[in-house]
Amino acid sequence: MQRRPRPQFQPPAASAIVAGIALLCAAAARAQVQPEAPASAPAGQAEAPLEQAAPALDAVVVRSRNRIEKLQDVPLSISVVTGNELSRLDAYDIGSITRRLGNVSWNQGNQRTSSLSIRGIGKIGQTEAQDPSVGTIVDGVNFAYNALTSSFDFTDIEAVEVTRGPQGTLLGKNTSMGVVNITTRRPSFTPSADYSLAFRDRDGFTGTLAAGGPVIDDLLAWRGTFSVSKQRGDVVNSYNRDVTYTNTDRVSGRVQFLLTPTPDFNARIAVDLQPRAGEATNGRTINTPTPSTYSNGTPNTSVTNEVRLARRWFTQNTGFTVGDYLYGGADGRSVNNDGARPLVTGSRGAAAELNWKLADGHTLTSITAYKDYHFNAVNDEGTPFDVSRNSGGFWNDYKQFSQELRITSPLGGFVDYQGGLYFIRVHNKAEYQRVWGNDAGAWFASNAQYGRLDADAAGRLLMLNSLANLSMSFNSPAGVQDIRNDSLAGFGQANWHLSEPLTLTTGLRLTREDRRNSGRSAIRSQGNAPELNPVVVGNVSLGGFASDAVGALAAGNTAAQLSLADQVAQRYFGVAPTATPGEAYNSLSDAQRRQVADAKAIRAAQIGVLFNQTEAQPYQETQPAFVLSPSYKITPDLTAYASLQYGEKAGISQFVNGRSTPVKAEKTTSFEVGFKSALLDKSLILNADVFLTRIKDYQQSVRILDEYTTEQSGVLTYTSATGNVPKVQASGLEIDGVYAGIRNLTLRFSGAYNRAVYKKFPNAAQPVENGYAGASPYRDISGQPLAGAPKYTFNVGADYRYPVFDDKEFHTSANVAATSGFHSDNSLSSYSWIGKNVLVDWAVGLGRRNKGFDVSLVVTNLFDDDTPRGRTWNSYTPAIPRTVSVVLTGRL
Repeated sequence: MQRRPRPQFQPPAASAIVAGIALLCAAAARAQVQPEAPASAPAGQAEAPLEQAAPALDAVVVRSRNRIEKLQDVPLSISVVTGNELSRLDAYDIGSITRRLGNVSWNQGNQRTSSLSIRGIGKIGQTEAQDPSVGTIVDGVNFAYNALTSSFDFTDIEAVEVTRGPQGTLLGKNTSMGVVNITTRRPSFTPSADYSLAFRDRDGFTGTLAAGGPVIDDLLAWRGTFSVSKQRGDVVNSYNRDVTYTNTDRVSGRVQFLLTPTPDFNARIAVDLQPRAGEATNGRTINTPTPSTYSNGTPNTSVTNEVRLARRWFTQNTGFTVGDYLYGGADGRSVNNDGARPLVTGSRGAAAELNWKLADGHTLTSITAYKDYHFNAVNDEGTPFDVSRNSGGFWNDYKQFSQELRITSPLGGFVDYQGGLYFIRVHNKAEYQRVWGNDAGAWFASNAQYGRLDADAAGRLLMLNSLANLSMSFNSPAGVQDIRNDSLAGFGQANWHLSEPLTLTTGLRLTREDRRNSGRSAIRSQGNAPELNPVVVGNVSLGGFASDAVGALAAGNTAAQLSLADQVAQRYFGVAPTATPGEAYNSLSDAQRRQVADAKAIRAAQIGVLFNQTEAQPYQETQPAFVLSPSYKITPDLTAYASLQYGEKAGISQFVNGRSTPVKAEKTTSFEVGFKSALLDKSLILNADVFLTRIKDYQQSVRILDEYTTEQSGVLTYTSATGNVPKVQASGLEIDGVYAGIRNLTLRFSGAYNRAVYKKFPNAAQPVENGYAGASPYRDISGQPLAGAPKYTFNVGADYRYPVFDDKEFHTSANVAATSGFHSDNSLSSYSWIGKNVLVDWAVGLGRRNKGFDVSLVVTNLFDDDTPRGRTWNSYTPAIPRTVSVVLTGRL
């Protein structure tokens, strides 16, 4: 075949670039699939007979490389699911969506800590200063924070695709394991109005409306999407039965405008809003008895919650017993949380896009976007007692601004290419808030401390006041963090058409990362008893008086400190101060002074680490990414390809107990060999690949020396913090396919064998069952599987449609998602093993073939699989039970 000469490249006019930035517009890189059926006839007109032949499945297209390309021509491991398939099974949240895609999983935590993983990699303890391993792109806008996907319903979707392996030479922000690319339906000049109403059990309701059309014919079009979703959770808080876990409370809206003033120019403006609302996720925990022995048989003498609840302080409340605390109460699905609140989240966003088609056939694209996110968690220890009060969680305000400029060459020459610049600025202000209540002293006291303090009225008052109403910006990993991340990159990718069947794809990216973090941990309110403060914590003076472990005054107290000790003697024991500072305190009995020491020790232990405003060591580095991928079209319907991909995830600027403890960059190299085929007269699409992914300095929780505590105590102390695992590896086989060779039936399937292991990890934290005295602070788990990485996964989707009653259609759909077992906790505790599970969603319905009206019965988790979502040695997170919905859809 003769190729037409490639036009000579001419740089775009500067005025065009300036105009593009000024208009704040962006051309979204989006996935899309060709319509699954011909457009239906207008209401009232006769319809054509239902097409019985197998559809041309090789028409599926993707935008993983910022172009509309046939999936079968892209030398990458990609899975695609259409928006129509998602809506048929009422699948709107990210967890439901990923159950339809190959070798990608949603790791459920709360709205802030949930994460995506691909090929078993990505289930990590999310920190505020850390990039996700798997990126998410929505309408061309990259989300640099996992939480932006966790508490949202994705409605009015065109398609979702997952691209596996390091990304960065295209697709906005670089990621180390892959990208989930979500594309919504865009404005058009064809009027439309579609609605959906779903009525579920547990008072559930979801309503969506998507409408649009021309505002000015051939010049301005719009599309608006509105959704509301509410449902009670299946686990009830007995303390306040109107609070349930995991409930749904979401309202969101999106409006888009498309401007097309000339054939060579188009602009799209989009604004989205999800107002703040509360969903109870933290607290969905069923407690089980704490094991009485450690793994080596040593008795467990730690102060467990069961031990605490047996104390007189708590047994006075005869309305609550240990039996109510364990196993979810009498019904097995109840918790008692007096202080917990639903987690409040909300988000706003705006994006603008602009495409110019230049005279020489090139296209200039500008993408500009803003996105913010709010998160507020208030947690509880799981009892109706006043231990935690409006505390135990993060308050986050996250903002990101991004700008991309991209030039795209026309197709058809010896080489086609894209290149551009990408910038993203992230600002995340996070505070970990903690407040103690009136029962906190009795809860956190050791057995010995509790025994001495509960002996008389004075001791009980000391125990109560030790923590009551103390409020802190608590060290976790800092009380307050001010995170500022800037990322600037230049990228380019080219497809070299060396011959008619052979194409070589090359790409390169250079990213300059500048990441900074300042923080502090501080007391916000001294609460009931500032007189029980330590003298100093770290380098923060708290103004207390110095005394030893049994309460005797230490040498060197000032007159003011001795007077403070006398105030303690008077307040708790009725001993009036004298003219000599310290005399009243010294007149206390040994037992009384010991009670004061116990109360001070409880307070000091809970205060933990304090440090003044400090700037952590920044992370500043230029990072490369590249791709080298030949593909060869063996026949028109069979393409083989290989790829070498390399990418880096930025290091982290962070604190560990007030000390700057930077984390190195994560470096990923991925090899892949695969084929893409269209078989059986194109009724079967079968794609497969084998892969090998190697990661150096994988970012995850590791065990490190606690420099702060070691320095304070003089004893070597260790802690767990985000650090680097020396080597991680994943290897395996992936299969994706679609079959439409049976009349009226379409089958989609994917599966993976995946072996994700720690190749070298000598400094893992010990699991809780190894917490016996004398145990090494480290555990070598080299060769063990990664947490959250099942060895086998597969999913199968089926859609059957049959014409009935002239203009009606009977339809049924199903999706089966199965995984083998895996550990749910990063320390690979033997108690954290989650067995194999199978989730089946099913729908059956009847509707008009022109989509004017349809009614369906939709059942998620059809067989009520009760495999827990997570386990620890004394608790588990139960599965979401079966949900039944009646769904009405139609067109207005």
